[in-house]
Amino acid sequence: MMNADQVKELAEVAKDAALLHGVLMRTQETPMSSELVSYAPFTLFPTPVPKAVFHQALAVQTFYNTLVDKISQDSEFLQEALASTIAVDDFTARLFKIHQMILKEGKSQDIVLGLNRSDYMLDQGGDGTSSLKQIEINTIAASFGGLSSRTPDVHRLVLTVAGRKEESQQILDNNPAAGLARGIAKAWELYGAPRAVVMFLVEESQRNIFDHRFVENELWKRGMRTIRKRFDHVSKTGFLDKEKRLFVDGQEVAVVYFRNGYMPQNYISEQAWDARLLMERSLAVKCPDINTHLAGTKKVQQVLAKPGVLERFLPDHPEAVQQIRATFAGLYTLDMGAEGDKNIAMALATPDRFVLKPQREGGGNNIYGTEICQVLEAVKESSERTAYILMDKIQPTPQQNYLLRRDAPLKISDCLSELGVFGTYVRQGTHMVMNECVGHLLRTKSSEHQDGGVAAGVAVLDNPLLI
Repeated sequence: MMNADQVKELAEVAKDAALLHGVLMRTQETPMSSELVSYAPFTLFPTPVPKAVFHQALAVQTFYNTLVDKISQDSEFLQEALASTIAVDDFTARLFKIHQMILKEGKSQDIVLGLNRSDYMLDQGGDGTSSLKQIEINTIAASFGGLSSRTPDVHRLVLTVAGRKEESQQILDNNPAAGLARGIAKAWELYGAPRAVVMFLVEESQRNIFDHRFVENELWKRGMRTIRKRFDHVSKTGFLDKEKRLFVDGQEVAVVYFRNGYMPQNYISEQAWDARLLMERSLAVKCPDINTHLAGTKKVQQVLAKPGVLERFLPDHPEAVQQIRATFAGLYTLDMGAEGDKNIAMALATPDRFVLKPQREGGGNNIYGTEICQVLEAVKESSERTAYILMDKIQPTPQQNYLLRRDAPLKISDCLSELGVFGTYVRQGTHMVMNECVGHLLRTKSSEHQDGGVAAGVAVLDNPLLI
């Protein structure tokens, strides 16, 4: 057992190691101050994770890649699954309208690039065993593939300095950045224009820029040029030539990698929506294309849990169906009708058993506890309720750790962790060129917080220590 002074000294070693290894984020003291760079928040020690469930999460990822890709190709299913949602959720409706426009005029590009991340927590059963349950799958702007490539070396050093050398050797190598870049590089290669660039579609102010840079650097190592542009850049300088090749600032774009565009506030004007449509209509490979973006919605996640739906997409792969279904938590529709009414009554009776999810990405959007009752009471008689899905609340076992944040007190906390697994796939026409699991991410937060990720200032980066 370490005393307070030893913990404080070790924390300083850890912070310096994070800076040394590039586990970084931009910070600002005030909205008017200049930008600073500091270490991204992380745990002092790696978190124990059962080896069996960790490898289960890795093993199922390629099946999830295939599933997402199959969903993206089934426009009839997307229409059926999202019909009630697009009637009440303006953001999803705008995305779906672009999907319909592309469907009507025909896709310009048959190369599909998917970079996704499937997130899980360990549900503690009444018998003391833990089971892997999926929180969501992120099909757009799946983050922290870069920074999670750097955290293993930090925790190895921490454990070594703490006299736990043997445990330090159990920290796995992890390089999602290289795997994500490998997928982008393959799509760029198939596009077939050596002078064309990879365009990162980004926000104006980006705290998490270093996460991007690790992927960018992997592309530069391969001799591929990258540019960073916002929606307004595309709107002002973007155009399609007669072959529908996309040019932005005079440069041909082979791949558009969306690190922005997943929240309503990302589209600050009609010009931003026009730019999204321009990119979707183009010959450039989109990551994700609009179909794949829609495949990652919460409503699609809920519909997939219905009996027989997985078999629709994986009819000849019963093993894949079994492995995917084993990770599903309980998911419930709130559509109008008897089933939706029953599920609302269930949630109102026992709100602490559930999470209410809107069709939003980016963390910090979910609704818990008594707030579920407030929201559902307000919308239960209205079609507005169909903008949400209901999900069983996963019950992980808290573990103690220190969360290292800039200018935050050093104290031990009860913590909950979430495991993410990165997947990369590239399809050209009907041929799956690449389908890989390319790494993992562990995020940990104090158990006092219900929701929120690293970028939201709640969770911190972590590493699994397999047990």
